[in-house]
Amino acid sequence: MKKNLIFITVCLLSFLLITASSFAAKREKFGEDLRHNEAKRVSFKTSDEKVRWKMVMPWSKGLLFYDIAVHFADSVRLASAGRLDIKPFSAGELVPAMQSFDAVSKGSAQVGHDWPGYWKGKNEAFVAFASVPFGLDAEGYNIWLYERGGLEMMQELYGKFNLFALPGGQCGQEMGLFSNKKATKMEDFKGMRVRTPGWYMDIMNNLGASVSPLPGGEVYLALERGVIDAAEFSSPAINYPMGFDEITKYAIQPGVHQPGIQCALFFNQDAYNRLPEDLKWIVDICAKETQLWSYNWVNSLNAKAIRMFKEKIEIVKMDKETLIEFRKTTKSYIDELKSKYPDVKKVMDSQEAFTSDYEDWRDARTGAAPWPYERYIGGQITE
Repeated sequence: MKKNLIFITVCLLSFLLITASSFAAKREKFGEDLRHNEAKRVSFKTSDEKVRWKMVMPWSKGLLFYDIAVHFADSVRLASAGRLDIKPFSAGELVPAMQSFDAVSKGSAQVGHDWPGYWKGKNEAFVAFASVPFGLDAEGYNIWLYERGGLEMMQELYGKFNLFALPGGQCGQEMGLFSNKKATKMEDFKGMRVRTPGWYMDIMNNLGASVSPLPGGEVYLALERGVIDAAEFSSPAINYPMGFDEITKYAIQPGVHQPGIQCALFFNQDAYNRLPEDLKWIVDICAKETQLWSYNWVNSLNAKAIRMFKEKIEIVKMDKETLIEFRKTTKSYIDELKSKYPDVKKVMDSQEAFTSDYEDWRDARTGAAPWPYERYIGGQITE
């Protein structure tokens, strides 16, 4: 009996080994962490050099974007035990808001923080790294940037201006337009005076609106005095302190102009090259930590802010037909840009290829949206 059990056990183990070997021969491990080999062979030592940098930005104190920039500087200071100390300067403290890009490029400051779309006038492709109407959401930007070549394209574009860039804050989807006009159909937007920047500004103009990219600090007064009929600025948590609900009746959703607010950190290339190797890794890891933290922080605040908005204004949504028409208009506009600007074509072709590659997984997982119980069983199973 004992011999039979031993025989059966040996046969079973042999079968399992053969099966495992057969499976391994058919399919290799799925995916690889490319950084692992670098981490196994660390060839540098901890530096004792102390570096002091200045950081400039287009943000005023009080905006959450300013806090995101400061968070990165704090993370670097903590991780380096103060060896790399980055001092943040808000808009106007060291250089005017929209001169921060040039200041870092020339070396007047070593670091900048931005929404890349602000540099549209320098290269149209910067907008694609900020937010594309009907384009990548937060999940999409993170995957595309870190896994599908987006980061390398970002660094190539900033590199043309003597800058080294890293993703530096993802805030998710923006709110739509604040207005006293209840616009939900395509024809409602014709003749409307709107504040929005980037590619959405051109798209709205093509639809018959009259659009101006007013600075954030001028939006409230322009809405209050009727200079504009509608305006968007950012996410609920960033919009709420600006008080738009005090002077408007509606928030026209969804924020199709910015499904994902992507910010960037950019460094003077020469200053970055001089950093010791260990501090370069700290900068890289702290930028990733800022990318993760900003999304969680802002969206947690958004949940509270949108409820506070709903106490004063009505959240209205564009109908399905209008959204489809907006999408068609957006595609025509972006295709036109691609035909004019090689850099836009390169980046947008890459983003569009990713959305196509991701389509099957996005579709397969549909129907598991984490709505509260009553809402889900009431029939709303998708987001």
